[in-house]
Amino acid sequence: MCLRRSLAGLTFCACYLASYLMNKYVLSVLKFTYPTLFQGWQTLIGGLLLHVSWKLGWVEINSNSRSAVLTWLPASVLSVGIIYAGSRALSRLTVPVFLTLHNVAEAIICGYHKCFRKEKTSPAKICSALFLLAAAGCLPFNDSQFDPDGYFWAIIHLFCVGAYRIRQKSQKPNVLSDIDQQYLNYIFSVVLLAFASHPTGDLFSVLEFPFLYFYRFHGSCCASGFLGFFLMLSTVKLKSTMAPGQCAAWIFFAKVLTAGLSVLLFDMILTRATVGWSQHEGDLLRGPALTTLCELFRSLHKGDFLRGPAVTTCGNSSGHSIKVTSSEDLP
Repeated sequence: MCLRRSLAGLTFCACYLASYLMNKYVLSVLKFTYPTLFQGWQTLIGGLLLHVSWKLGWVEINSNSRSAVLTWLPASVLSVGIIYAGSRALSRLTVPVFLTLHNVAEAIICGYHKCFRKEKTSPAKICSALFLLAAAGCLPFNDSQFDPDGYFWAIIHLFCVGAYRIRQKSQKPNVLSDIDQQYLNYIFSVVLLAFASHPTGDLFSVLEFPFLYFYRFHGSCCASGFLGFFLMLSTVKLKSTMAPGQCAAWIFFAKVLTAGLSVLLFDMILTRATVGWSQHEGDLLRGPALTTLCELFRSLHKGDFLRGPAVTTCGNSSGHSIKVTSSEDLP
């Protein structure tokens, strides 16, 4: 049973890593910055794959209740905001910075439950939320690649994420499953983004995209669509087979792994202050989540599979910043 849960966690981490890196490659290396088309394509592929899986009996979808669908409609609007603003932000920000800002959504959720729902919140959790806000607030002043538009869309993204999760938690149990919710999100996103592609100018601007007829672009877009679908399925599987603490541990591990590998694959400049704020945020998020993850790994009695080549951080003589660049574009 423990091995099965660990396999589900490792599958989630692999899908999370591959999905983020592929999206970053399309958005920043190929510079396909047409979010209504890119995210519309991803949701179309995801919706079609989920529909086929439903027809084949691999997943169960029960969204016949009109009242439940209408009740979930505001959350579907927020899901469009999440993917649209996230695409805008990720195209301009580095992956570690994007994930650092993305974590602020947890502080929004904590503040909502504390202030509006009057739920009891431990002092440690409140302090963690405040430090998350402080880390994200200081990040722009220490980001050598500061992009105002990127931070603007990241703020919209994290507010949409926070509002979506609050709406999701307030949903009555046994009304719509996670698969039902995602199926409705796919349908609504495809329709809304298709209509938005013309007013935003993406529909005609894409004709000027230099890699429009290159196989590398076509393959990357197809891969991003499939990876997004597999990430959704692995996330649902992770939540259904593990306790919230274990699920949070795997999500933390996936974020750390993704941020670390992105430094090796994409051009970015990391200042000492930026790394410091990200490290402090990781310490705050770690806590019981990392302890739970370590317990999971120890239970496998196979610690050797975690061993790998050590990663060293090099700096210049002044020690102020490091620059990691890839020698070539990703294949």
